[in-house]
Amino acid sequence: MTDDALARARAHLIVALDVPDRAAALALADRLAGHVGMLKIGLELFVAEGPAIVREIRERHPELGVFLDLKLHDIPNTMAGAIRSASSLGARFITVHAGSGIGHLRACVDAAGDHTAILAVTVLTSQDAQACREAGHTRTPAELVQLRAAAAAEAGCAGLVCSGEELHAVATVAPDLFKVVPGIRPAGAEVGDQKRVMTPAKAILAGATHLVVGRPIYTAPDPAAAADAIAAEIANGLPA
Repeated sequence: MTDDALARARAHLIVALDVPDRAAALALADRLAGHVGMLKIGLELFVAEGPAIVREIRERHPELGVFLDLKLHDIPNTMAGAIRSASSLGARFITVHAGSGIGHLRACVDAAGDHTAILAVTVLTSQDAQACREAGHTRTPAELVQLRAAAAAEAGCAGLVCSGEELHAVATVAPDLFKVVPGIRPAGAEVGDQKRVMTPAKAILAGATHLVVGRPIYTAPDPAAAADAIAAEIANGLPA
C-alpha cells in the first residue's frame, strides 16, 4: 500500500479519546498524531477537564481536527447557546440529538457559524430494536434513522451519525451530508456494548465519510499501530 493511499485513509479516521483525564488524553493524542485525521472528545473527558482540554489539544496538534461529541438535547435556546460556546473552542464537529426535532436542529445550525459542522445523532449504535421499544419507540431503528436523517437534512445540518447498517437508508434522504459511523470494529475484534457494528472497509464501501473508532485503538498495546491497521482497512474500501 502506498503512503498516499494510507494518508487518504487516515483522513477518514476519527479516534475517540475516551479516557478519564488530561494526562491520558494528551499522551494518546501525542501517540496518534500523524496516524489519524481527527480526535473525538466525548462526555467523560469533557466533564472531567472542561473546555480547556479542547483548546490544549488544538494548540498542541493543530493538524488534527477536534470532534466534540456532546450529543446536546434540550430546548432550542439552550442548545444554541451551548453550540455558540462550543464553536468558540474551535471544534470542527459538534453532535446534537436528531430526535430533538427540526426547529431545535436549525437553531443549532444557525448558532454554529461557518467553521463548525453540526452532526445529528440518529440512533445510538448501542441501541437495537429491543432497546428502542423499551424507550417507547414504535418504529424500528432503521425507520427512526431515516426519519431523523431527513429532519437533519431539512434543518441544514452538515452531517449525520448513524450505524453502518443504516448508510443505504440515509443516502436516499440525505445524500449530501457527512456520514459519520461509530461502532466500527476490525474483523475479529470484541463488540463490547455496541449492537450495530461494521468493519472499516465495509462501512466505507457502504458510503461512510468518517469512521469513529475507540476501544480497538486506545486499549491496544500500540495505539498508533492499531490506527495504522484500521487505516489500511479503510484504504481497501476507498476508490483508487
